[in-house]
Amino acid sequence: MTARLADIAAQAGVSEATVSRVLNGKPGVASATRESVLAALDLLGYERPSRLQKHSAGLVGLITPELENPIFPAFAQVICQALTRQGYTPVLATQTPGGSTEDELTGMLVERGVAGIIFISGLHADTSADMERYDRLRAGGVPFVLINGYAPSVRAPFVSPDDRAAMSLAVTHLASLGHREIGLALGPIRFVPVRRKVEGFLSAMAAELKVPAERAERLIEHSLFTLEGGQAAAGALLDAGCTAVVCASDMMALGAIRAARQRGLAVPGDCSVIGFDDSPLIAFTDPPLTTIRQPVTAMGQAAVRALLEEVGGTPAPPSEFVFLPELVVRGSTAAAPANRRP
Repeated sequence: MTARLADIAAQAGVSEATVSRVLNGKPGVASATRESVLAALDLLGYERPSRLQKHSAGLVGLITPELENPIFPAFAQVICQALTRQGYTPVLATQTPGGSTEDELTGMLVERGVAGIIFISGLHADTSADMERYDRLRAGGVPFVLINGYAPSVRAPFVSPDDRAAMSLAVTHLASLGHREIGLALGPIRFVPVRRKVEGFLSAMAAELKVPAERAERLIEHSLFTLEGGQAAAGALLDAGCTAVVCASDMMALGAIRAARQRGLAVPGDCSVIGFDDSPLIAFTDPPLTTIRQPVTAMGQAAVRALLEEVGGTPAPPSEFVFLPELVVRGSTAAAPANRRP
């Protein structure tokens, strides 16, 4: 116990006597100090004494389409931490190929009496999907919030990045480097974020490079939101003469880099690549990826706030909260080949 006290005290930056008072539930410890000691317990992997364990205010479901793309675990971490701080217990439900569908996961969560549900990139983002499923959920008295994908017919809070502004940032950056043949690689057109990115791309190409829409549309390739999808889409764009490729996800951007190297092209020497998300660890790729950062922390916390307001009986009017993305310039973009000095 002495060794444990010493470890906890060192981690929390307090005395062993203070740690002992917290663990034994004694008074006379400031709330901030008490929280520091409890955080140290958690970080060091010690189990909290039963008297110090929080009682859950209720379950909240979080449904993601997958966990292979690192942006979804990033959202999950932010949301789960925010829920835990408010006393709720998050329940993560993930779709898998051949596994449970979004509707099945929703049904299982409702059966378990969740206080609410947060959907990330779900069917609400698919313009071909039936939105009545969300009307039925609301009619059942289950509050919910939807991230990434806006459907005006659904009466609920939405949280989105500004996809149009993201494309403007990317095109403006590449145009400033002398690129004129800029391609866009993204997922199927039926998804709302994809449609918005296309709109932003066409607008930015016209504004920055005076490229008419019919010409810019030929510089767009739709594929899957995967490394392989990015490789296929970027391959077609590179074959069409593009010197830069903007991708709708970091995973697609890694595929674009692979496509360039398969053609003997250097990144960024012969071809610049921009991703989207700023997923964890993406700064450590080869080369480090220039990308559009989704404000994951702000978006996740906003989703939790909106949901808990609904749970608490004071819902905000159904609306879309749009967050500005940020261009993060790293090593995968450089001056266009024709603009380089010999």
